[in-house]
Amino acid sequence: MQDQDRHILQSIEALIFASEEAITFQTICQVTGFDLKYRELEEIVEALNREYEATGRTFRIHSIAGGFRFLSEPEHGDLIRKLLAPVIQRRLSRSMLEVLSVVAWHQPVTRGDIQQIRGVSPDYAVDRLMERGLIEVRGRAEAPGRPLQYGTSREFLDLFHLSSLRDLPKLREIREILQEHEEQQYLSSGNDAQAVGPDEISE
Repeated sequence: MQDQDRHILQSIEALIFASEEAITFQTICQVTGFDLKYRELEEIVEALNREYEATGRTFRIHSIAGGFRFLSEPEHGDLIRKLLAPVIQRRLSRSMLEVLSVVAWHQPVTRGDIQQIRGVSPDYAVDRLMERGLIEVRGRAEAPGRPLQYGTSREFLDLFHLSSLRDLPKLREIREILQEHEEQQYLSSGNDAQAVGPDEISE
């Protein structure tokens, strides 16, 4: 590989590695100044992944949420989940995950729609999810009062490692994700935590 090609490859690798979220093709071109076509970027990512595979690396670059991001290989999932359990616990409570799943599957939805599905007011969870950038306003419903409608954001796709909404898990799998979330809370608490209500979990 020529020095110029290696420089381009390493520059793109460094950007993807340093980004805290999936980095887009447009951002890569803007920051590097490289005149790349999208297919050329895909070929660079494929070349990097071949290197990682050949050298036994535990990670690969994946295309998710409209961009590119490093993710660990699936066989290391259990280990990574134990490490990240306290972070997940701080980020999303059970009630927030439930509201997020309703929004993801029924979007665009109003607060009234969410309350009808869950049976309790979603106001607190909606406000916190908005603050964290996981849901966003998608317009107003054609209903009395023109209530706001909500949908998921690109940050939502990034958090759950989804390429698009077409990759959303089935409702049964969402329940399994919620159960796994509770199990990780148990692991992160040293196996001796007492049961708490969904909104008592550290935000």
